[in-house]
Amino acid sequence: MDARAIAMGLAFALMWSSAFTSARIIVQDASPLFSLAVRFLISGLIGVAIARALGQTWRLTPGQWRATVIFGICQNALYLGLNFIAMQWIEASLAAIIASTMPLLVALAGWALFGERLRPLGYAGLAAGILGVALIMSTRLSAGVDLLGVGLCVIGVLALTAATLALRGATSGGNFMMVVGLQMLIGSAVLFVAAPLTEEIFVTPTWRLAAAFTYTTIVPGLTATFIWVLLLNRIGAVRAATFHFLNPVFGVAVASVLLGEKLGPLDVLGVAIVTGGILAVQLARQADRPKAELSRAAKPG
Repeated sequence: MDARAIAMGLAFALMWSSAFTSARIIVQDASPLFSLAVRFLISGLIGVAIARALGQTWRLTPGQWRATVIFGICQNALYLGLNFIAMQWIEASLAAIIASTMPLLVALAGWALFGERLRPLGYAGLAAGILGVALIMSTRLSAGVDLLGVGLCVIGVLALTAATLALRGATSGGNFMMVVGLQMLIGSAVLFVAAPLTEEIFVTPTWRLAAAFTYTTIVPGLTATFIWVLLLNRIGAVRAATFHFLNPVFGVAVASVLLGEKLGPLDVLGVAIVTGGILAVQLARQADRPKAELSRAAKPG
């Protein structure tokens, strides 16, 4: 992994993690699904326009169309939509911690459903991740956290995990910015249908809403997603996913600085354990990849 890939990974993790804080600000002044639908509409149109200016086409490969539709629904509509709803009632730091467990869930599902073996380091990472989340949740439950908000975040991260498992190997083929833009337009279409059916639409114009909406549209929404797709193409999904171990740290830190969310000693310990667990799982999967590639290369035909 070269210096450019490391810089891209760090930038992605920071941008992506900051989205929970900006979302928390947005839902105080606007209905969650409607505001997210508008955000994806703007980001998607910008993404498609940039892609066309770069000479990219919307004539995608079948794998890219499959990835675009599934990610548009599962990531943009379900995962982010449910998180936006949940952050009406729970803190951004807790939402970020729950969302950051996605790499652990992907590894756990790969082991349980597809028989993928992990190194001992990977199993230790899974156990640590579960322990860390349990520690954090125990402290939040004792403090009276909203269970509906937690449940929505859990469903959201499960949807993203399912999409990630379904789309392994389907990100190649170029047209990266076009894929990003179309994913967002698909998510926007789904949310524009869901919003009037599930919520009372309102917008209270404030400077903080304008600032948070502009930031989340351009930075986590468009820039971070584009960097992520480029990173996947540059170093592959397994290595790129290693940077997810930074998400709980960055997500909690940004929420603490900008929103003043307080963390107790057990919260800090839980975040550290979850972070270590994610890193261990990703390092174990990264170490196993060369063996899998050699095994495939050794097979005839």
